[in-house]
Amino acid sequence: MTDLPSLLALNPFDMSWIASPEAWIALLTLTVMEVVLGIDNIVFISILVDRLPAAERPRARFLGLAFAMVTRILLLLCITWVMQLKEPLFAVLGHDISGKDLILILGGLFLLWKSTKELHHKVEGVEEEGHSSGRGRAALGAILVQIAILDIVFSLDSVITAVGMVDDIMVMVIAVMIAVGFMMIFAGSVSDFISRHPTVKVLALSFLLLIGTTLIAEGFHVHFQKGFVYFAMAFSVFVEMLNIRMKTKAEKKPAS
Repeated sequence: MTDLPSLLALNPFDMSWIASPEAWIALLTLTVMEVVLGIDNIVFISILVDRLPAAERPRARFLGLAFAMVTRILLLLCITWVMQLKEPLFAVLGHDISGKDLILILGGLFLLWKSTKELHHKVEGVEEEGHSSGRGRAALGAILVQIAILDIVFSLDSVITAVGMVDDIMVMVIAVMIAVGFMMIFAGSVSDFISRHPTVKVLALSFLLLIGTTLIAEGFHVHFQKGFVYFAMAFSVFVEMLNIRMKTKAEKKPAS
């Protein structure tokens, strides 16, 4: 992992990395990693904006992802502060808790609370108020605040991953911008798909519960192999796609 003194010596405007093949490989690798780490962000934003009037959803998605990009870049430029978050603040049950751990625990608790609340609305058939024009504007502001809170948590994980993989801050910033641009392109399709299929929304909320649990566990230094978590999520999506395909074929089949 890149050490702090070398990071402090970096010039964000140094473009000498352009001539380095290793830097381009690192840029590609980090961009892919940022996209993977951004999947949970897209799912969370898609579920939240689904409660807005249809006309407000594209704007909310754009603002949410734009804030995610700005947050990641600011954290990269404040790398000294980010690295200091790893210093222990206090101990709980024999475990040292740092600023990073505290953010992960609080973010995980928020994600568990929000996902449980959304599942309750979905299962019980309770719809929130706020689809009139006046209430819609108020709902947009509230949803953007919730997106901003989780963006900070997801961005922290993303930035720490970037610092561990790449030595040049400009490469990190470019990778973040490309990854968020990629997410902006596909966020609308993901959001529309989740909105059209109620069972997919329940599955996505279950993913957020899983992610919230892993964030809390990480905060208490119980580490999960993220590859296993993403594999379980991908397998669940695969099974759900088969179910949707079978349901679609059954609906198209003429009644005898």
